[in-house]
Amino acid sequence: MYPIPILSPFPLFYTLYASFLISQPFLFICIPYFIRDFYLLQISGTVVDKSGRTLSGQTTEAFAISVSHAKPMCIGLNCALGAMEMRPYIETIGRVSNAYVICYPNAGLPNALGGYDETPELMASHLKSFAADGLVNIIGGCCGSTPQHTRAIADAVRGIQPRICRTCVNPDALLLSGMEQMIINQHTNFVNIGERCNVAGSRTFLRLIKSGNYEEALSVAKEQVENGAQILDINMDEGMLNGKLAMTTFVNLISCEPDVAKVPLCIDSSNFDVILAGLKCSQGKCIVNSISLKEGEEDFLEKANMIHKYGVAVVVMAFDETGQATTAEQKVSICSRSYDLLINKAGFNPEDIIFDPNILTIGTGIEEHNKYGISFLEATKAIKCFVQRH
Repeated sequence: MYPIPILSPFPLFYTLYASFLISQPFLFICIPYFIRDFYLLQISGTVVDKSGRTLSGQTTEAFAISVSHAKPMCIGLNCALGAMEMRPYIETIGRVSNAYVICYPNAGLPNALGGYDETPELMASHLKSFAADGLVNIIGGCCGSTPQHTRAIADAVRGIQPRICRTCVNPDALLLSGMEQMIINQHTNFVNIGERCNVAGSRTFLRLIKSGNYEEALSVAKEQVENGAQILDINMDEGMLNGKLAMTTFVNLISCEPDVAKVPLCIDSSNFDVILAGLKCSQGKCIVNSISLKEGEEDFLEKANMIHKYGVAVVVMAFDETGQATTAEQKVSICSRSYDLLINKAGFNPEDIIFDPNILTIGTGIEEHNKYGISFLEATKAIKCFVQRH
């Protein structure tokens, strides 16, 4: 299904019907104008069958997480299913979003002739149960519905209190998604990040990418997920590679392989253009690795604002204009300064910021390296305390 932007009768509303891969470019371009002109956004996805997945293969949880950065006034589902088939996925949307929930089901499932058999009374009774159970804020009909269906639905729900929006969903948690959701909070154990799809971390992967054997390289990613990787790091930084082309090609291949695409990606590069190439074709909410204050605040904020428009999380290195932090005090100072910029000037959610305090080399026998490990541990503890206070 292609995105169908619809200006509603109310001039401050804009509705988008799409899956995430299709809606992402629209959201990237239009969100700044919505903010400027005070438009309110409604996003409606389509679950194509009883698997509960959208057209691009995402679960409803993953879809909601992927578009949450747009801060839609409403999010929900339309088309493809009848009301009763759609109900469990509408319930899911309500659990993972603090936006209003919209629901436009078909008048049942299509019959053998492509028609729809649910009468206005039957469809209205189904949607009345949605309203009575506090699942929805806005309801209507899609394929097969008629003005008579709309009238019956309106009569059925008249006087029922709409759903009360949740004020806080998964507090203090980092929410990520590929085709499936990932929630990282204080109860999460170590998160396994697969590093073998990094040309600097695997000679096999480097050889496959340099030879253009992307299909075989995809098997490296699949093997990592099968062995327990919860996030996949993708890095194409090698002097003999066209990093942007390699990143785009490989991430597009991942999007077509459900066994790999189910986990979030970590788009990893020291070249910001390569990072952007990866973000443009990543499905879901991923992680960018990384940005730093190395080139100053202006460069830092320019990159941070671009990343924020994609709605993804970001790794911040303990690096500033004077170089890489080595002491605990330097690490804490740089990370706290970065945090302030990301929160107050770039508009990031605190949960979407990941700090890398740089452990550096240890066990070298060089005296100045002796405290690197201790400094890392002290800085990590201090940074966590700083973030909790703020």
